[in-house]
Amino acid sequence: MTAPLLNVNGIEVIYNHVILVLKGVSLQVPEGGVVALLGGNGAGKTTTLRAVSNLLEGERGEVTKGSIELRGERIEKLSTAGMVERGVVQVMEGRHCFAHLTIEENLMTGAYTRKDGRAAVAQTLEKVYAYFPRLKTRRTSQAAYTSGGEQQMCAIGRALMANPKMVLLDEPSMGLAPQIVEEVFEIVRDLNTKERTTFLLAEQNTSMALRYADYGYILENGRVVMDGSAADLRENEDVKEFYLGVGGEGRRSFKDVKSYKRRKRWLA
Repeated sequence: MTAPLLNVNGIEVIYNHVILVLKGVSLQVPEGGVVALLGGNGAGKTTTLRAVSNLLEGERGEVTKGSIELRGERIEKLSTAGMVERGVVQVMEGRHCFAHLTIEENLMTGAYTRKDGRAAVAQTLEKVYAYFPRLKTRRTSQAAYTSGGEQQMCAIGRALMANPKMVLLDEPSMGLAPQIVEEVFEIVRDLNTKERTTFLLAEQNTSMALRYADYGYILENGRVVMDGSAADLRENEDVKEFYLGVGGEGRRSFKDVKSYKRRKRWLA
C-alpha cells in the first residue's frame, strides 16, 4: 500500500494547559483524496485541522500526545509558514478575507511565499479565475462589498495561489445559500479531479460532504467514533438517523434528540 500523504496518530490537544479537546484522534489522508471530518459543533473538527496546520499556538493550544506526519515527516513542531512551504494551506472558517483589499489583491496575498517567479504566479491566477469566473468579474471590487459566497470562493482561491498539495477546508458551507454551497463543492471536486489537489475538510453539512468526499471520519466530543468510505457512511443506519436526519421511520423530529446519546449504538 502507498503511504498516506497525512497520518494523524492518536493525538491529544489541550487548550490553556487544562482543557482537553481532542482525545486520541487518528486519521489518514491519501494523496489525491478528499477526506471529510464530520460531526456537530464542538466535536473537535476545527481543532483537528489547526493541529495539522500548526495554528494551535495562536489559540493557546498544543498537541500533547500522539504524532502528525506529512509524507512520513513529523510536523508537530513546524511553523505554519513551514507547512505552507510543504504545500499544506488552511482555509479558515468564516472566510477571513482582507476587507479593504480588492478580490485580486486578496488572491495575490496567497502567492506571497512563492519563489517560482511572476509568470508562474500569473498563470496560477488565471487558473483560479478559470475555476472561479465570478471572482474575475469582481476582481476590482473590495472584498467587504462582495457576497458571502464570493468571499468563500476568494478564500479558497487565495489558498490555491500558494500552489498547495493539500488544502484544509474548514466549514466551507457555513452561512451560504444551498445553491452556492453546491457550487463551492463542485469546484472542490474539479480541483481534486483535474489538479489532484488533496482536501481534508471539516463540515457540519454531513449530507453534502458525503456526496463529494471519498472517505469520512465522524467526531464526537473529541474522539473519532466512526469512519469509513463515504458510500458506506451514507448507507449506515446510525449516520442516516443522527446526521442525515432520516431513519427507518422517516425523517426524525427535533423532539427525539433527548434520546440521542442513549440510542447511539457506538456510544453504548
